[in-house]
Amino acid sequence: MRFSPFLALALVIGAAGAAGGWWAMHGQGGEAAAPAQDTRLESQLAEAGIDARQRGAIEALVRSYILEHPEVLPEAMEKLQAREAEARLAPLRGAIETPFPGAVLGNPQGKVTLVEFTDFACTYCRSSVADVEALVKDNPDLRVVVRELPIIAPESEPAARMGLAAAAQGKYPAFHKAMFSGERPSSASIAAAATAAGVDSAAATAFAQAPGVHQELERNLGFARQLGISGTPAWSVGGKLMTGAVGREALQQAVNAARKG
Repeated sequence: MRFSPFLALALVIGAAGAAGGWWAMHGQGGEAAAPAQDTRLESQLAEAGIDARQRGAIEALVRSYILEHPEVLPEAMEKLQAREAEARLAPLRGAIETPFPGAVLGNPQGKVTLVEFTDFACTYCRSSVADVEALVKDNPDLRVVVRELPIIAPESEPAARMGLAAAAQGKYPAFHKAMFSGERPSSASIAAAATAAGVDSAAATAFAQAPGVHQELERNLGFARQLGISGTPAWSVGGKLMTGAVGREALQQAVNAARKG
């Protein structure tokens, strides 16, 4: 049977993607997903009217393609992981987009919500501050919900607690900017940022130890575990999950897509 080049390429890419998923799961010690991948591939081949003999020829073609283009395996695995992460995000999206009172940048009533998981000790978060500021300036309808995820250093948690205390006083944007503009988190730099932001230090120090602050940090850690987030910054917008300092352009594209959606 003859196949058009387009059909052959489509089957190669589809099978390579399935192989990437199998490799990803077995590389992590998982066995459960392989039958689902096999069943899906069997169904796709049956729908295409491909019998056992033809499948053997296609599998030989796929094997040859993968050996010549091994880069498709990590690419397929990356796409599979992104798809699974976004599936995990869907039921959590409402909770994640509900901010700790005051921990918001941009327009608090914005129609488009970007969520950032951040740590004041994170170098990549610091380098992303300018990107977020530019997004806020260029998108008046953007609300940035900041979720404190203090995982980088021992000083991360005291800084996060003070950030939430500043949020309770309506000073979060100023504290956030001052903290990332100053030195790495320490008792001195946290106090300096609070002063620069006009935070009532005595009230903030007491609030930072309140049960609600502890619950918020635990909630954020729980969200991170559920979503597979192991570092900062991480971003959620319009059902899409991204990790790392992805840059202003990628964030703007995601915001645009969320706005259209």
